[in-house]
Amino acid sequence: MIYKHDFEVSFRDIGKSNFVTNKALLSFMEDIAGMHSNSVNFGLNDIKKTNYTWVLLNWKVRVFKRPLYASTIHVETWGRNATKLYTFRDFKMYDDNNELVAIATSKWVLLNASTMSLEKLKPEILEKYGMEDIKVFENEPEIDKLSIPQNYENVHCYTVQRRDIDINNHMHNSIFLDLAYEILPDDVYDNCSFNNFEIMYKKEVKLGNIVKCFYSKVDDYHYITIKSEDEKFLHAIIKLQK
Repeated sequence: MIYKHDFEVSFRDIGKSNFVTNKALLSFMEDIAGMHSNSVNFGLNDIKKTNYTWVLLNWKVRVFKRPLYASTIHVETWGRNATKLYTFRDFKMYDDNNELVAIATSKWVLLNASTMSLEKLKPEILEKYGMEDIKVFENEPEIDKLSIPQNYENVHCYTVQRRDIDINNHMHNSIFLDLAYEILPDDVYDNCSFNNFEIMYKKEVKLGNIVKCFYSKVDDYHYITIKSEDEKFLHAIIKLQK
């Protein structure tokens, strides 16, 4: 089942020169994923009944063009290629002229909402979504495991605020991208749109936690590694490319 929804690019969704930002694109995709789940009675409003919640593990996004403020972005999504422990969800985004804006794939697991422990994906759950055999990154690896760079150029610390927390009592997925942008050198931030980016989430971050963000440049890629204050735990790795 391919689920579709249109989003209007609002003031909060734009950055330089009024073009839609990467964070806004992530928000549109998160929103439509939630809508899809809600449409099959497996969404946020159903957690008390199902006792299940979806948790995101990875993003891989490629942007081809950036619509302007007040544009409409048509988003399509579907579930695919599930195993017993995780499933993938792909996305395509189009502008008002039906030109391709972006493609993305994501990896999800299902948790028990009471214990926050991993649950197996039962066939009856997957059947709700009408899984499709359509892959947006046809000739590329699924989602690569990101490795921590050996060296870094600078480090930035951040204390997690109330505004960062989501329904699972963790720092929300898109905030990791905010933290990545904060540590970028000025010349990189000012001159790169980052039309290719990946995020790998490893361990949740909670209210009041202090995290360390390490910036590294490896070849043409910009890596931001987010660790716990004592550097014992890896929370996420973000990989950005111009």
